[in-house]
Amino acid sequence: MLDVGKWPVFALLPPEELRLVRQACVFGSAANEAIYVTVNDEVFALGTNCSGCLGLGDTQSSIEPRRIDILCGKKIVSLSYGTGPHVVIATADGDVYAWGHNGYSQLGNGTTNHGLTPALVSTNLISKRVTEVACGSHHTIALTTEGEVFAWGYNNSGQVGSGSTANQPTPRRVSSCLQNKVVVNIACGQLCSMAVLDNGETYGWGYNCNGQLGLGNNGNQQTPCRIAALQGINIVQVACGYAHTLALTDEGFVYSWGANSYGQLGTGNKSNQAVPTLINMDKERMVEVAACHTSHTSAAKTQSGQVLMWGQCRGQAVAYPHLTHFTSTDDVFACFATPAVTWHLLSVDGDDYLTVAQSLKREFDSPEISDLKFLVDGKCIHVHKALLKIRCEHFRALLNETDEETIEIHQFSYLVYRAFLEYLYTDTINLPPEDAIGLLDLATYYRESRLKRLCQETIKRGIAEDNAVTLLSAAVKYEARDLEEFCFKFCVNHLTAITQTQAFADMDHDLLKNFISKASRYGAFKN
Repeated sequence: MLDVGKWPVFALLPPEELRLVRQACVFGSAANEAIYVTVNDEVFALGTNCSGCLGLGDTQSSIEPRRIDILCGKKIVSLSYGTGPHVVIATADGDVYAWGHNGYSQLGNGTTNHGLTPALVSTNLISKRVTEVACGSHHTIALTTEGEVFAWGYNNSGQVGSGSTANQPTPRRVSSCLQNKVVVNIACGQLCSMAVLDNGETYGWGYNCNGQLGLGNNGNQQTPCRIAALQGINIVQVACGYAHTLALTDEGFVYSWGANSYGQLGTGNKSNQAVPTLINMDKERMVEVAACHTSHTSAAKTQSGQVLMWGQCRGQAVAYPHLTHFTSTDDVFACFATPAVTWHLLSVDGDDYLTVAQSLKREFDSPEISDLKFLVDGKCIHVHKALLKIRCEHFRALLNETDEETIEIHQFSYLVYRAFLEYLYTDTINLPPEDAIGLLDLATYYRESRLKRLCQETIKRGIAEDNAVTLLSAAVKYEARDLEEFCFKFCVNHLTAITQTQAFADMDHDLLKNFISKASRYGAFKN
């Protein structure tokens, strides 16, 4: 499962949908657009849909996911976005699709009309296989399997690399210094482009007023220029922020250059750098650098899995790399970047790997390798002795005293007992509120305090005028103080309706006496 929970745009997705997500991208001026791919290779989008950037055929915002039919089954391998926003993807077949904002021809279709649905970008790419795409604010570059770079869109600073500043309406190969060279990695800042060759050389072109091309000057470049200061240094990855650049070497060192007003270069000051500067990482070997053209945030990951961040972090300027508790650079952008977008396409491997929790959940009530079954109301529930002993003191004592392979349960219903055993495997309860009272009884009997709290929370969600007295009685019976107080206040707030129910008429005498006494102290009968 891909953990997208840190991005608020996914907050309304139900758990069963979240479990299917295998790729995701969050973008937009307020991180309010999202596209994701499921395990079944279905593609969905949700958000404000600015400029039709969700590819749904209209400009209607959508708080719930809608399927992008044309992309389903395409197997996305790379995705990038601009600030319009426009969105560009590359598929496993090497095709490029683009949609969204097109005021500068950044969709590569020869027009300046916004694209409401994903359209194949074919000019000069029809015989090419594209493996990676990258977008600046309003321009796009693409990398082919042969190591060629194609570019199109906004070109006011030479970011398309065509040798002029005229916008490029369709894909054009970036040649000049890259002719006969093999590019292996690409990245875009807002108005600049970067490329890494197979020999470790790095080239930049486009806007350079902050020194983000690393050339030692502040002049814009209309064609690719090699970063001479990195001579003899083998770069394997570049990442571009709004106006700064990070580069990772094959030895795990990180260099930075460009704008630094937020400390995004990690040099300990806020001075711009027009040439690559080595960042002091306390001798830790880095394996990944991360930046996004929409923000001034930087991040890196060490060989041991530690994640550092610096630059603009939720409004603070962090001038030195700061060690975090995160396990992924993605978390830095989810929690500290402004806007909190994803810096690349989030992905998990499509293999059958399951976490420990997922594996345990899958084996619950599965007879294949279980070594114990409970017989409740004539139905079997298959479990594992070792897990029950680990998870529950009651079972640890019980199973140490018996070697039975089948245990009959008469005190509780099948529905309740199955929910209890499932809780031991999953840490969650899967019961409607009206059935959780029986589980509350069980939790009290087995002295499972956490389960008791979960039951109370579940029951609260199901309270209504017609069952409030019943729930109050259960709370008193099972000494669920928090639930008792909750039910009591609900009854007082709905007193007129509550007193007209049959449950109120049938209320236990002592409970009724205590209720009236307590309600009077609350001033419930003043009127």
